[in-house]
Amino acid sequence: MSSRETTPARGNVIERAGERIANAVERWMPSPFLFAVILSYVVFVVGVVVEGQGPADMVFHWYDGFWAFLTFAMQMVLIIMTGFVIAYHPWVNRGLQRLAAVPTSSGQAVVLVGVVSMALAWVHWGFSLVVGAIFAREMGKAAYRKGIDVHYPLLCVAGYMGLGLTWHWGLSGSAPLLLATPENEFIELGIVDAPLGTSATIFSTYALALTALSIAFAAIVLYLLTPPAERSTGISEYIPEEELFATATDGGADDEVADGTAAGDGAVGESTPESGASGGGTPVPAERIDNSLLLGGLIALTGVAVVAYLFATEGLDALNLNVLNFAFLFVGLLIYTRPAVYRERFGEAAEAAAGIILLFPFFAGIQGMMTGSGLAETMAEGLLAVSSPETFPVIAWLTAAVVNLFVPSGGGEWIVLGPSVLEAAQEMGVPIGQATMAYAVGDAHTNLLNPFWALPLLAITRIRAREMFGYAIAMLLALIPFLAIVLYVLPY
Repeated sequence: MSSRETTPARGNVIERAGERIANAVERWMPSPFLFAVILSYVVFVVGVVVEGQGPADMVFHWYDGFWAFLTFAMQMVLIIMTGFVIAYHPWVNRGLQRLAAVPTSSGQAVVLVGVVSMALAWVHWGFSLVVGAIFAREMGKAAYRKGIDVHYPLLCVAGYMGLGLTWHWGLSGSAPLLLATPENEFIELGIVDAPLGTSATIFSTYALALTALSIAFAAIVLYLLTPPAERSTGISEYIPEEELFATATDGGADDEVADGTAAGDGAVGESTPESGASGGGTPVPAERIDNSLLLGGLIALTGVAVVAYLFATEGLDALNLNVLNFAFLFVGLLIYTRPAVYRERFGEAAEAAAGIILLFPFFAGIQGMMTGSGLAETMAEGLLAVSSPETFPVIAWLTAAVVNLFVPSGGGEWIVLGPSVLEAAQEMGVPIGQATMAYAVGDAHTNLLNPFWALPLLAITRIRAREMFGYAIAMLLALIPFLAIVLYVLPY
């Protein structure tokens, strides 16, 4: 990237700092997989030096950790895959294209992508991650068409902001949903007597106020980080123009997505891997069954009805990880309806989740070393020991933020560190729900440094981690004073 000159219009301190951080990170940041490998070595050495563990002990802690959270890993994969499938439906794609046509400046474009990503992450982090990536790409295309010079790496960071700020306070937040799940680990450990409903966590006034204030502040920072036209690198520098406009984001022709006839819209008559017919001939009976509206629609409605019944009888407290995945699984089938098309979309979603499937065991191994050696407990107890009822939310945030650098799994971290956090909260008289949500802030915040969860976004936007994470780190740093103040002053 060539050197850039500061202009009065956009040459503010935040924008210049963001540019310097971005340039440094682009030179030095390793790939996400190597990032996980390096962290494995770091935790290994710290466990030996700080906790006095033998090298062989650390190796077996690492091995044991690989298989400790297979159930949770599958839940996380389902969250991202169900979100991916719904996000790639042509109805959603057309809506994003219309929304991308709204901004008239680069700052507006970046802020709109960021706000949409953060708002959707509160609903479903997997949906937000995929929609945020698609929207960043669509916004880059729309800006290119209109001659608006918008910096594509910052657009990609805006599309990732849901994972970097709001996801863990929302409907798919691992920590609050684990507490709401019957017979969860915290009940078995005797820390809580019964499941803690989401009315005390996700839907509390504390969490809702925290979410609204954070989205507003992050939108302002994104606007201030936006470089001027002469220092912006557009989408065509990352995706060749002929490829960018030859196909839509979901792999179908633009006009097919526009008129709803793409395979993702359930069109019959196109050959699929499930069908026994070729070309556009008369479908064979097996193909008719595979594309049956009746078979797909009936089971989809049944699944949606089950979810509706649970919420009708149990209220918002019915929400947990299993209910969330069940709901999105059958909502996706309902909007696609045809089983064969839905299965194809899941095949595409598996590719987007491949990086997470590879990296999750490595980060689970890191967690195994931290847990088995006692390092995680030492870190948590050390931080929480210096807290008071007034500073507890800030310390809980910092605890999660530090551990998330090594183990970017909200639910996995919470299983390990949650007992220490909740026991300390109870000793100080801090409500469990608020302690959980303060912890969730830190777990989301340092996703802006660790590229693990950005893997699907990187695949969709066709950008490398080191090309966008400089601006992600700039966002992380800008959020630190804001989060410290708001967590300290926001009343329970």
